[in-house]
Amino acid sequence: MLAPDKKNELSITDIVDQAMLTRRSVRAFLPDPVDDETIRDILRVAARAPSGTNMQPWKVYVVSGERKQALSDAILSSGVRPEKIEWDEYKYYPDKFFEPYLSRRRAVGYALYSLLGIGRREVDRMRAQHDRNFTFFDAPVGLIFTIDRRLNKGSWIDLGMFVQSVMIAARGRDLHTCPQAAFAPYHKQIRPILGIPDEEIVVCGMALGYEDASKPENALRSERAPLEEFVSFVR
Repeated sequence: MLAPDKKNELSITDIVDQAMLTRRSVRAFLPDPVDDETIRDILRVAARAPSGTNMQPWKVYVVSGERKQALSDAILSSGVRPEKIEWDEYKYYPDKFFEPYLSRRRAVGYALYSLLGIGRREVDRMRAQHDRNFTFFDAPVGLIFTIDRRLNKGSWIDLGMFVQSVMIAARGRDLHTCPQAAFAPYHKQIRPILGIPDEEIVVCGMALGYEDASKPENALRSERAPLEEFVSFVR
């Protein structure tokens, strides 16, 4: 992210802001490996995320190599298309989208497919691009996040803060990520590969690695709403 000498010149505000502002969903990775100690460092730092009464409700399964390939193969050979699969553990999206969320969703989808040269009616190409989720966009490392199903909504908030912390810690090490809810409904395929017990809900996956800057999809920069749309100063 920053050369060592430049890091020394910046304040902690600059460094944290750089990490957060450069975090984005990367959808094409280089094959360059990420060593286990770096992954451990990221997760060790991210574990400082806050949680109610310090419960630390997160679980992470780190996959690479043959096990990652087996996970990808199990999902892609399942015969169950993402648009048909049942979200039987939890629902990420509403049953029917409404504004302003519908427009935001469409805008980022159109932007991505435009960069890839995929037309609105090219359904097969859209499906192929979506299926790249299940290969972790060729990242060398995949993460699967779970939570104990006996916990309540507050612990899901804690898990979200942990996931964000993982992504920020990765940026501090010149790595990129892509959080992926697409894995959640395929928990039946994922569980036997990773040995995930039934009491844990598969919440999401995440690709981790070095960005392939040559790929057009990585030119995507999603927009953010202005503060006026979501902030109220009440005095």
